[in-house]
Amino acid sequence: MQPGMLAFLAFSPILLAAILLVGLRWPAKRAMPMVYLLTAGIGLFAWDMSVNRVLASTVQGLVITIGVLWIIFGAILLLNTLKYSGGITAIRAGFATISPDRRIQAIIIAWLFGCFIEGASGFGTPAAIAAPLLVAIGFPALAAVLLGMLVQSTPVSFGAVGTPIIIGVNSGLDTATLGAQLAAQGSSWEVFLQLITGKVAIIHALVGTVMPLIMVLMLVRFFGKEKSWKAGFEVLPFALFAGLAFTLPYAATGVFLGPEFPSLLGGLAGLAIVTTAAHFGFLVPKSQWDFADPKDWPSEWLGSVEMKLDQLPKHHKIGTLRAWLPYVLVGALLVLSRVFPEVGKALKSVVLVFPDILGEKGIKADFMPLYLPGGILVAVVLITVFLHRMHVRSLVKAVGESSRVLLGAGFVLLFTVPMVRILINSGVNAADLPSMPIAMAQWVADSVGTVYPLLAPAVGALGAFIAGSNTVSNMMLSQFQFGVATTLGISGALIVAVQAIGAAAGNMVAIHNVVAASATVGLLGREGVTLRKTIWPTLYYVGMTGVLALVAIYILGVSDPLMAR
Repeated sequence: MQPGMLAFLAFSPILLAAILLVGLRWPAKRAMPMVYLLTAGIGLFAWDMSVNRVLASTVQGLVITIGVLWIIFGAILLLNTLKYSGGITAIRAGFATISPDRRIQAIIIAWLFGCFIEGASGFGTPAAIAAPLLVAIGFPALAAVLLGMLVQSTPVSFGAVGTPIIIGVNSGLDTATLGAQLAAQGSSWEVFLQLITGKVAIIHALVGTVMPLIMVLMLVRFFGKEKSWKAGFEVLPFALFAGLAFTLPYAATGVFLGPEFPSLLGGLAGLAIVTTAAHFGFLVPKSQWDFADPKDWPSEWLGSVEMKLDQLPKHHKIGTLRAWLPYVLVGALLVLSRVFPEVGKALKSVVLVFPDILGEKGIKADFMPLYLPGGILVAVVLITVFLHRMHVRSLVKAVGESSRVLLGAGFVLLFTVPMVRILINSGVNAADLPSMPIAMAQWVADSVGTVYPLLAPAVGALGAFIAGSNTVSNMMLSQFQFGVATTLGISGALIVAVQAIGAAAGNMVAIHNVVAASATVGLLGREGVTLRKTIWPTLYYVGMTGVLALVAIYILGVSDPLMAR
């Protein structure tokens, strides 16, 4: 079979997903089972995989899915627990009094608080939290959704305590083969993953520092009385300061600690620094900026949900410090479990191991309920019940709501992750063909050549646009991206890193995320208006990341351990 036909067959599951999700606007719960069946069919009949290997890959994907759902459940459960305890209400009230300038409020709430929530929860929750919070303090609903979408960029690669890297990249790459190759070079998979993590953090910091300025510029241009950029540039010093307050600790954390912490700790540090600075007027413009009178707002700006600060249920009045304490505990427990080996070893001792699934060598999986971020998040939920003096019935309501969210996400992932594992494990077959991602990579490398690093972030963004998830984009495309890098003889770690960065930027135009954010403020049906605005920051992000990748590879000569093969 010709390389071009092999590449087309390998790419066809991704193409089908794009047609069904974007072209025909099918919901993912209808589209992904079809994509899984196509992938399995191609594996069996075009790649000549054995039925046993396809089944083993499916089981492996299901075990990985359990880990992903465990993290999602913990993240959403903590959010809902704080909703029912009154913690979210206290956090909202604190934000409303920091500054009357809408530009400063947008930076603190959408950017810094949104970055922190992304680090703690991920999965679209920053927009779902930030948008109604902004509406509650007087922002137009459309502006709130736009700002909530723009924050889903820089922090997303390390969202949900590192899930896009820990689960997405780990599950998206052939770790067994790469681990053996790295061991032969005197390295290890853990070192290589940390190398990827460091590159993701550094490039995100370089590209993402200007995101608060972009957010403010779009706010004043599209929602200001004068429809002018000028009011946005007035806040340039404060916006860059807020960008650096997040990205500097974010980058340092990614390089030295690992993928769980950058967005979480960067968001916390940035919030502490910038809210203090705003309180004392540091770099805050002398002139205040506000929207026109709400009675003059166009109807398309308005949602059907009226938000009030006291709307969320609570049992006791909770101070700001006590409201924030659960998230502080999440960060502290994650640091303890990842930095101190004895703590991590104790948590890892509780593990379900699935070696050589169905007898297929190299197809393995495990589930560590205590060590995965989901275990830590659930532990903090139980502490919060006592800390916030909650009624048991409120916890039951929080568990119920979180479980319903889990069921919706779970059904889609039950097909998405196994599909990705079939793609990756297709390299063992009777036809002696390379795996499907490698077949795609070889054809792309031959067709595009040395300029590929410029395009790699856009590939990641396309995956996120299709799947609505950085994690799933990394699962689908990491091996493909690594294969192109290997074929071109350039740094695989860097290309996988820009895949993760592009996939993060793609969240700004992911239809699933726009729908979720719009629903929280009653703007359903107007997603196209938001997407026409968020496409521009997305193009900036993937374009700049691609340029930095070209510079790193061809000017700075960046390489990694596997280049010595």
